[in-house]
Parts: sequence; structure tokens; C-alpha cells
Amino acid sequence: MYNKILLPTDGSKYSENAAKHAFFLAEKSGAEVVTLSVIENGFSIGLPSDDTIYEVNQMLKKESKANIDRIEEIKNEYDSNIKLTPMVKEGSPAPVILDVAEDENIDLIVIGSSGKSSFDRFLMGSVASKVVKSAKCSVLVVN
Repeated sequence: MYNKILLPTDGSKYSENAAKHAFFLAEKSGAEVVTLSVIENGFSIGLPSDDTIYEVNQMLKKESKANIDRIEEIKNEYDSNIKLTPMVKEGSPAPVILDVAEDENIDLIVIGSSGKSSFDRFLMGSVASKVVKSAKCSVLVVN
């Protein structure tokens, strides 16, 4: 039924719950799982380039790598034959998720219902909600 499942992650417990669902579905269908961590660096647009901005960007890249590593740990609890393709991209999360879904011919996006911060959702709206409204493939939102 599914050939490719996109699993966006931000390191939240909701992302980890989504991973469990994605791996269950991948195990049953033989699908590849593409994990995606988006580095949101829009805060630095228009700011002068200096060491502080560079350090923050490096910190965000390390966090994204840790998010991907955690998903791989969860995968190892399941069938080790699940093909896992990690990706780290920069940009605004919802548009990047949607672009990757199209570029990678994704059949299903499995996404956590909330991110790390409810304040972020208040400011930007839910990433999951934006993905559900605009995705051209099926979306499974996991609490």
C-alpha cells in the first residue's frame, strides 16, 4: 500500500510517537521511511552575519542530527530491514515538508500533532495543520 513514508521530526515526544506508527506501517507494507529534520533558521534573515549567528546555526544543525539519530534508535526497536533515509533541510518546516513529500514521491506523511513548544504553535500555527491542509498525499497525524 505504501512505498515511501515521510516522517518529519523535531525531537518532540509527538515525533517519537509518530515514528512508532511510521515504522509499524513500514514493517507491514515494506515501505521506505524518509526521516526529515528541518532547521528553521528564518530568525537570522536580515541580521548581520557574525559569530553568534554562526554558533546558533551550528547548534540547530547538531539538534537536527540528534533528532534523526533518535529516530534511528526507535527504528532499531523494529524490523532492521526497514530502509531509512535521513534528511536534514533548512527553511520553514511546513513548506519544506511539503516540498520533500513531492520531490520524493511520498505516499504517506506521518507527523506528530504538536512540536516541542505550544508557544511556537501559537505564533506560527500548527505545522501538522498546515501539512494536512496542503499535502497532495495522505497524512497521518499522531498524538
